[in-house]
Amino acid sequence: MLRKQWGLTASAGAAFLAIVTASPEVAINIASAARDVSGIGLGNLLGSNIISIPLMVTIAYFASRKQFKNNKEHQEHRDKNILALNKRSVAVLSLPYLGIIALVAILTLPKPWRGLQPIDGWIMLGAYIAFLAHAIVKGKQKGKNVEWNKRQVWLSIAGAIAIATGALFIVKATENIVSVLGISEIVGGLFITGIMTTAPEIFKTWSVVKGGEVTAGTTSVIADNAVTMTLAFFPLALVTTPIEDFQLYWVNLAFVGLMPLLYSLFIHQSKEQHGFTHWQIFAFDAAYIVYLMVMVFFVLKLF
Repeated sequence: MLRKQWGLTASAGAAFLAIVTASPEVAINIASAARDVSGIGLGNLLGSNIISIPLMVTIAYFASRKQFKNNKEHQEHRDKNILALNKRSVAVLSLPYLGIIALVAILTLPKPWRGLQPIDGWIMLGAYIAFLAHAIVKGKQKGKNVEWNKRQVWLSIAGAIAIATGALFIVKATENIVSVLGISEIVGGLFITGIMTTAPEIFKTWSVVKGGEVTAGTTSVIADNAVTMTLAFFPLALVTTPIEDFQLYWVNLAFVGLMPLLYSLFIHQSKEQHGFTHWQIFAFDAAYIVYLMVMVFFVLKLF
């Protein structure tokens, strides 16, 4: 409703909607920092950003198989097995997000300033403000009249309270599981917390795409990840989070960057129609499987 009221395009609206849908990651990292288990937050930061693009693109593809009324163009996309997207989403969302990942790498990988420090947090907060401003400026149109009611306002407030409460319980649950299994906090964050926090994004992607807004529903995952890498980065940096396993960190950060890189390359691969074919969506899923294999056999060396 705010997107329509403020006259934001689908891509710009996705950047705005991400403030809500990525809030679980932010809340979890605040809770992790407050409970002195910032390793869980760091794992959540990386893990959620790796799995989210393959997962949301796949969900969006299946949700878009629905036939929309009076939309011949979408019917053509269905017949060609294409998840069609507006090419603006690359300039507005995915390229700036790649810039954010590059900035994180510059701030945290070099040995002299390795780790997440308070100054890094303030820099990433500024990066998010720039990302949001760029998305809104690039996608501003004339707004429409929107009527609000008290029920919608109260539902929003209740949702915010539920997210904050859920974040605390997720962090506590991860702490307990990590303790029982004898694994590190960051591994718990990668494969427990990071996966759990995708639930709101799954619901949003499915419902928005099924509602006919394919570009907004599919591209919003990029905006979600940008919020996670900036706003969710901030609380961990304020409490100074060290990188104890450098190999695990850089491998995961590399796959965080690989996913939007594939997104940008695939969306422009077809000259006739911007978007993803079913084979490209399979490639996203295959990339995540490769990530799991690298983690299991080469980084964690479980076998």
